[in-house]
Amino acid sequence: MHAFVRFFKSLLLLELLRGLLLTGRYLFARKVTVQYPEDKTPLSPRFRGLHALRRYPNGQERCIACKLCESVCPAVAITIESAVAEDGTRRTTRYDIDLFKCIYCGFCEESCPVDAIVETRFFEYHFEERGPHIINKQQLLAMGDRFEAQIAADRAADARYR
Repeated sequence: MHAFVRFFKSLLLLELLRGLLLTGRYLFARKVTVQYPEDKTPLSPRFRGLHALRRYPNGQERCIACKLCESVCPAVAITIESAVAEDGTRRTTRYDIDLFKCIYCGFCEESCPVDAIVETRFFEYHFEERGPHIINKQQLLAMGDRFEAQIAADRAADARYR
């Protein structure tokens, strides 16, 4: 009996008609397409985009060259070299992030004891050549200066939820 019902359904193409009805139902529904360059969807304060190095309000960089972010990075995308500064503190002389290797996991951000390395909400970047995908310390500090207001606001919003 079950084989006869299955044969009858396949003969009348009931599955095909059900699929066409489902397609027709969504054909006239309101579209949710976002016209991207003009309209942007809201991003979460926890969105992980391009990296940045932060500074203290007095202008001194926050990174103390503890190399925790380098050791915790699962993709081995961070390279840090350090030296002792004039004031006796340890500072970075080289801080490179290879964006081709980076998987944007956020472990570097979580491991930093002084909140020096962060991931911004900036995601609109691309590379046309192999070479500029390695971001150096000066570029990271410039990104931090550029997005410091947004980073501070995100940190304040995130602290409210903890």
